[in-house]
Amino acid sequence: MARTVAELPIGTRITDFISVGVLTKTFPSTAIDAVLRDTGKASIRQRDMPAHVVVYYVIALALYMQSSYREVLRCLLEGIEWLLGPGATIKVTGKSGISQARTRLGWEPIRQLHDQVVKPIAVESTKGAWYRRWRLVSLDGSTLDVADKQENDRVFGRPSSSRGSSAFPQLRFVSLVENGTHVLFGTRMDGFKTGEITLAKEVLGSLRQWMVCLADRNFYGFELWKQARGTGADLLWRVKKNLRLPCEKRLPDGSYLSRVYQSPKDLRHGVNGVVVRVIEYRLQNVADAEPLYRLLTTILDPDAAPATELAALYHERWEIETALDELKTHLRGSRIVLRSKTPDLVKQEFYGLMLAHFAVRGLMHDAALVADVDPDRLSFLHAVRVVRRKIARFASIPPSGQDIVP
Repeated sequence: MARTVAELPIGTRITDFISVGVLTKTFPSTAIDAVLRDTGKASIRQRDMPAHVVVYYVIALALYMQSSYREVLRCLLEGIEWLLGPGATIKVTGKSGISQARTRLGWEPIRQLHDQVVKPIAVESTKGAWYRRWRLVSLDGSTLDVADKQENDRVFGRPSSSRGSSAFPQLRFVSLVENGTHVLFGTRMDGFKTGEITLAKEVLGSLRQWMVCLADRNFYGFELWKQARGTGADLLWRVKKNLRLPCEKRLPDGSYLSRVYQSPKDLRHGVNGVVVRVIEYRLQNVADAEPLYRLLTTILDPDAAPATELAALYHERWEIETALDELKTHLRGSRIVLRSKTPDLVKQEFYGLMLAHFAVRGLMHDAALVADVDPDRLSFLHAVRVVRRKIARFASIPPSGQDIVP
């Protein structure tokens, strides 16, 4: 979809500093300064857009995907001017200056900030985040359209279609989601032609003990299962119906123990197998239900997790579909293309989008704890609008990089 220059909503400019405060609460300047030092991107001389401001600017772009570059920058800088007083004047650089500042920063600091800060946030009292003693997480992937530029096409590629190829190049990404809070974490992205399994190998490193990870049948493979199991997390993955899973021991709850193998040869000889628990069930009187569902889990004790509970639990995997819809439809905007024109800036914009989603979800989690409700009961779209309207008042971003509290 073609992008036209858009203005910020009337009446929000001067008070937009409060939305930036939401970002500084989630991503404090100390964390950003550390990332800039680690990546060698800290500003050495005074600029119109020092590096720490550019980091916040990249995240703010995701909050105003349909507004122009200068409008988003004006949003940030006029908030600073408001704090400094009516006599202060701050220059709003042009589009080329913004592009140069973003290029100087690059994408590595944004990804490093993402990797350091974006983590599961549920606490013991968070409703809907736990199954017994386990933290619920899910694994899945998706794609995003990027600007139709030759270099983006070369680096990211584009899917084929019935008429040749799609209108835009695409990037592919894979994430884990904390089911109870919809926080997307451990995210990795690459070009469209990079498969989800390849990206999942990097993402699984974010799994931890006392998590139970849900995944659909397209992710199962012996090596990936073994890698995920090695993180210490427990797994509950659906598998395809043609996977051979001979019953070795029937358990009291109807599930059974079996083994999975790396190759048909190992299966024939019964060597190098990994013990799994298999749960098979049908959904009666459910429209569009498949004839049989088969799940594998590393939780071998039926008393610790009965088969009926795990069968119901697996369908919580759809929480990640909701989280991806939040990211792609409500935050980015339906049918909106990532605006960056070069591959490095596309990567920068992508991780800025992930950081913005995390900031909004963190705010929603805090609100849910105060109200003692499940975060799922709160509207993500409403939360985004609240951030944009700047209702919550936090610290803002002064040019020096030192926090100011209004």
